[in-house]
Amino acid sequence: MKDAFRLYGKYFSIHLRSQMEYKASFLMMTLGQFLVSFSALLTIRFMFLRFYEVDGFTYPEVLLCFAVVLMAFALAECFARGFDTFASMLGNGMFDRILVRPRGLVFQVIATKIELSRLGRLLQAILVFCIALPESGVSWTADKILTLVLMVVVGVVVFTCLFVVYAALCFFTTEGLEIMNIFTDGGREFGMYPFSIYGKEVLRFFTYCVPLALFQYYPLLYMTGRSQNRFYMFVPLFGLLFVLPAVLLWQIGLRHYKSTGS
Repeated sequence: MKDAFRLYGKYFSIHLRSQMEYKASFLMMTLGQFLVSFSALLTIRFMFLRFYEVDGFTYPEVLLCFAVVLMAFALAECFARGFDTFASMLGNGMFDRILVRPRGLVFQVIATKIELSRLGRLLQAILVFCIALPESGVSWTADKILTLVLMVVVGVVVFTCLFVVYAALCFFTTEGLEIMNIFTDGGREFGMYPFSIYGKEVLRFFTYCVPLALFQYYPLLYMTGRSQNRFYMFVPLFGLLFVLPAVLLWQIGLRHYKSTGS
């Protein structure tokens, strides 16, 4: 494990030096990521200029929701970008080289692509937190802070698993399936608001099929005092079960892998 962290640190250093070779380009890409997310934030602001609340949630509470999902997505996309671009690895033969190296496949895929410009979204999530945390009316006791931490950490895991599922499907299709963007980029957009506003069917889907609501909606109910049930505080942990089907699908795809011959 220690060797793996040391090796990942070397990969990280390589990616950092590579991306900082063109500092102006890196800064503009980071700014672009910030502005793309900023446009989504503006839509929330404009809506609340007209409506005081949405499904009973106030503006600062929706900002909390938005910041949690944006931070989780930004971290997952930054450090698990290799799975999101996995189709290109299959097409150019890079995955064949990975197969013959004496390291774990998942580790190598993660280490091959680290998009530090995605930290522009992370910066915005931090700024939104700075606005939402003091205005939300939440009494930030130890259990509420733990709830918030669980929301972000499990959110990173769930989005990473979605990228793994996307990569696993590439074993069967070679090309990436755009439909997965409904759950990755789409999940980030849907997550701007509590999932309850989309109706019971959508809430159930994002609870039992793609567990975005487990780290976004249910713990938000406890954190904002809409529910006193402490069970909701630990509901995000059930989202970790999504790792199992993601890993299983990856293993099935790996067994069916055939080189493209590139």
